[in-house]
Amino acid sequence: MQTISRTALWLIALFSLLSGLVSAQTVPEDFAPMLSATHRSPGNVARDSHRHPAHTLAFFGVRPDSTVVEILPGSGGYYMEILAPWLQQKGQYIAANRDESLPQYLPDHQKFLQRLKAEPALYGKVLVTEFRADRHPIAPPGSADFVISFRNLHNWMDQGELQESLRAFHQALKPGGVLGIVDHRGRTDQTQAEQMANGYVREDLAIQLIEQAGFLLDGRSEVNANPLDTKDHPEGVWTLPPTYRLKDKDRDKYRAIGESDRFTLRFVKP
Repeated sequence: MQTISRTALWLIALFSLLSGLVSAQTVPEDFAPMLSATHRSPGNVARDSHRHPAHTLAFFGVRPDSTVVEILPGSGGYYMEILAPWLQQKGQYIAANRDESLPQYLPDHQKFLQRLKAEPALYGKVLVTEFRADRHPIAPPGSADFVISFRNLHNWMDQGELQESLRAFHQALKPGGVLGIVDHRGRTDQTQAEQMANGYVREDLAIQLIEQAGFLLDGRSEVNANPLDTKDHPEGVWTLPPTYRLKDKDRDKYRAIGESDRFTLRFVKP
């Protein structure tokens, strides 16, 4: 009886622990109230069918009590509109935005700061830090549950700042913290150098470089895949919506393709 009793108690405790873990996991539906919220800008809402924010955030594992650092949200604030209000009660949203080293981006940074100030009910608890490579701490060391970045890798690779940026992310994350990456998926029949100017990144190379920085690949999702993207457009990824760099030329053709094919990767800091 004593053995059975101890076993039963152990099983009950284990079941309770597993139930708690399951209940703590987010699902896409958890973000539904934010996606339908009236504060979101119409331009951002129009991109939901291409960017799949609820499924992307659920794949990363973001929870209401998480500390999340978004890299370069900018004044558009696509994910900030969703995450900042969602996290403000139990979690923390940190916007690692521009420093003063690249003057061409300062007008947008000022617009970003003005937006935060103008809507305190939504963004009054947002923390703003500076980001450029590893020049600044994006959060206190070992404090972040998540660092997330959307379509930035190609820029850092082109500027020779990828490893430095990854170092800053690694320092900010807790052990077990998650680095979530979404970027334009490059062609496998071309080298990275051959497609760098088009904005695409080879997924295999991205994984290799991020793992070299001390992260472990923990998951891959095709939620942001787009098989219609042939990746041979005259102006690279910027040919496609929402940029339409060719303006009205072949606009219907590129609208039918949609936004770029993207990989979605989840890495863990050991």
